[in-house]
Amino acid sequence: MHRAPVVLLHGGSGSWTHWLRMLGPLTQAGHAVWALDLPGFGSSDPLPDQQDADDMLPLLAASLQHWLPGQAVQIMGFSLGGMTAALLAAAYPALVRQLVLVGPPGLGLRDKPIYRLKGWRHLADPVEQLRCHRYNLGALMLADARQIDRATLALHTANVQRDRLPRRRLASTNILRQTLPRLACPVQAVYGQEDVLYRGLWPQAAACFNGRLQLIAGAGHWVQYEQPGAFAATVLPMLL
Repeated sequence: MHRAPVVLLHGGSGSWTHWLRMLGPLTQAGHAVWALDLPGFGSSDPLPDQQDADDMLPLLAASLQHWLPGQAVQIMGFSLGGMTAALLAAAYPALVRQLVLVGPPGLGLRDKPIYRLKGWRHLADPVEQLRCHRYNLGALMLADARQIDRATLALHTANVQRDRLPRRRLASTNILRQTLPRLACPVQAVYGQEDVLYRGLWPQAAACFNGRLQLIAGAGHWVQYEQPGAFAATVLPMLL
């Protein structure tokens, strides 16, 4: 059975590998999958003078029109990728058929984060860098520290080392909350129940999505990686 293609947008300091554990379930369900490296991340070069997600919208729109001509696509975006997908749908409504936003920031529900990430670029010792990457995975990305094995640490390290947009600003604003009422397409939101972005604020977050928010137990921010089975069971029925 062939179902509508799915475009996957990764999170900040990431790449297409943020979706590594979802490629199998999506393709097995009959979807063609387009897992992108956004400009300035992974293997994609940054755009000239690019600062943040809003700068990449024209290129994303042109790319979707080139790869999937004449189609309005369904986009599943994680974190920064979810915020970017919503901005894209607002700016180019004819291109987007449906959004599934996974752990997106930009709701403006906290004055400041409840987590703290450690800087690592100033460290010359690779061992010290790895300690920072392990700490940051536990501080933001994963609820269960036992999930931070060698393979996960290597994947995360490869991603953050290729982040060429370290001064992003939009995720700490309420830009997504401002954008959601302007969207013409259906929107679903999925978060890990332990996601430190909005843990303890789920009623307020759900109100931003008019109640169309589902929580997955036992998962932090990187919910599709930490609980792939539960995540697939949640999102596959949402997709066309």
